[in-house]
Amino acid sequence: MKRWLVGILSAAVSMGVMANEKSFEEYVADLKQEAIAQGIDTALVNRALADVEHRPRAVVADRNQPERRLTLDEYIPRAVPQWKVDQAKALYKEHYSELKRIGDEYGVQPRFIVALWGVESNFGKFTGNYKVVDALATMAYDGRREAFFKKELMAALQILEQGHIELDDMKGSWAGAMGQCQFMPSSFLAFAADGSGDGKKDIWNSKPDVFASTANYLSQSGWDDSFTWGRQVQVPGSLDESLQGREAEKGKYLQEWSKLGVTRYDGTPLPKLDEDIKAWLIMPDDHNGRVYLVYNNYNVLMKWNRSYYFALAVSHLADRIIF
Repeated sequence: MKRWLVGILSAAVSMGVMANEKSFEEYVADLKQEAIAQGIDTALVNRALADVEHRPRAVVADRNQPERRLTLDEYIPRAVPQWKVDQAKALYKEHYSELKRIGDEYGVQPRFIVALWGVESNFGKFTGNYKVVDALATMAYDGRREAFFKKELMAALQILEQGHIELDDMKGSWAGAMGQCQFMPSSFLAFAADGSGDGKKDIWNSKPDVFASTANYLSQSGWDDSFTWGRQVQVPGSLDESLQGREAEKGKYLQEWSKLGVTRYDGTPLPKLDEDIKAWLIMPDDHNGRVYLVYNNYNVLMKWNRSYYFALAVSHLADRIIF
């Protein structure tokens, strides 16, 4: 095969052009039938999928995510710059009464609600401008994660059917993450909450709904507002690195870590609590980088986004809000 043809075919595959044997229009017709078979209102399905656009830029964004990984020393200052800390503190103060009410209801410290809001969408400023139905249909058609995106599309149709948002206002990222807390549609169905009491769950425009939905997610995922997320620590050079990790069996009580020589980052002893708490040792950048002892609340943040860096950015911003 000639080199120029190989190049064209490779480019086509990389762009997702050849990921599905059907045309996009034929694929959408099948999606309509599948949605109706799942019990979603026929009129709603036909309206929502009538003018779906294929958005190849979503596929390109998915296939071309940055490969170079920053170290935490590089990442944290970028993810939590001083201007974001200042905004977080101002918004925490501005919305404190609402945050306190919702935090008390769900058992989540308000600073973590604000920190997630800030890291996910810059406090609602960057929520994505893709029509969610278009993005999800495109990503399902691409085929690389078809089952996942098809499931999310069906969830998006259910949200429309429930009347929480109008079709044209249902905007999100290229991957279909929606609103100020960037919920995928399935997460919306599981965790979105009506914080304003108007009968809708509007994570696009209603700050009380954003706060309540965030708090509900954390609460249902095992959050305990009696504790924080963890702390940066120092470890002795002799510490066995096989002790690190978030597997359940690697959790040890703080006093056990103390006996192994782990201290606070400033070298002082770990806190002695009336009721000791389990913690896990993590080294996202190996032993040469930052080292943390994290509590179960950090494990909950990892359910939100399975990135050590994301969870640490949220944790650091939450700390900067009040410290």
